[in-house]
Amino acid sequence: MEIEDLRKKIDKVDLEILKALNKRAELVKDVGRVKIKSGRKDFYIPHREKKIISGLNRVNRGPLEVEAVESIYREIINACRSLESKLRVAYFGPEGTFTHLAAMKNFGSSGDYVPVKTIADVFTEVEKGRAGYGVVPVENSTEGMVNHTLDMFIESNLVICSELNMRIEECLLSATGNVKDIKVVYSHYQPLAQCRNWLEENLPGIPVIEVSSTAAASKRALKEKGAAAIGSRAAAAIYKLEIAAGGIEDSKENFTRFLVIGNNPSEASGEDKTSILFSIKDKVGALHDMLMSFKGHKINLTKIESRPTKKKAWEYIFFVDLLGHISDKKVQKALDELKENCVFLKVLGSYPKAD
Repeated sequence: MEIEDLRKKIDKVDLEILKALNKRAELVKDVGRVKIKSGRKDFYIPHREKKIISGLNRVNRGPLEVEAVESIYREIINACRSLESKLRVAYFGPEGTFTHLAAMKNFGSSGDYVPVKTIADVFTEVEKGRAGYGVVPVENSTEGMVNHTLDMFIESNLVICSELNMRIEECLLSATGNVKDIKVVYSHYQPLAQCRNWLEENLPGIPVIEVSSTAAASKRALKEKGAAAIGSRAAAAIYKLEIAAGGIEDSKENFTRFLVIGNNPSEASGEDKTSILFSIKDKVGALHDMLMSFKGHKINLTKIESRPTKKKAWEYIFFVDLLGHISDKKVQKALDELKENCVFLKVLGSYPKAD
């Protein structure tokens, strides 16, 4: 009887939660009507979402953990946002790739998702107005930067609206689910690199072939006898494959950072990151002088990466991530000093920092 009494109390709380959720949804619909009436189209507001989740986590006393609260509220926010407007989101696809999962994590299950073949196509879809936002991978914790994404920012006028980090679990997928049946392994170059040691230890002598995406690999694993793919558990469900082995990534600290790109810059949330790119004058100590601007204003740099300009031999563009928002006075002062001493400076966006 004690369990039944507790269950009745849980049922009562569930009804209260449902009532509160629908009340929240009605308020969001009211916000949407006000926006439409005033001509506003900013239905995705990352800094506002960051403040909501951070505020709840500050007052949360458990027993729900921070990650659980964020996961629950992100879906609540996404579901309510869809009542204002159903966002169209382009991603580096096809369906079942980790970028697809990242897009759904950020925009929820109710978004209108558009898979495209290349990272460049994601930028094009948003630039042409065929999608409101795009999701692209930019960095893996074990394999480093995704250079295709960095290169696109050099010419594109799109800005970074937000970022998210996602733990990547790689799985070996096949039609039978039996490792002994595998004669060849297909995948995108990133998962192959992330699972290199596991493949050498567990499938020695088995050919490993690079393809355009984990989804393309999954399709080949389904059609070809003896073929396997490296991909996500979601890909296994979508393409009706069995998981021959899970968690085959060489490092369990295997995370990928994804960027949400769009046309509208994000306002300050209080926990922000700014991304810039710049080129420097060809002189001794030039890069050192650039970085001193940040040290002088006590700004923490979290990433610095160089890429060839592709216009002149040995000429580079530097990509930098720093903590702070473009509206912060110390960030503005540091960038003003930087601009005076560099050939070219471009702010790619200020956005809420991912946890």
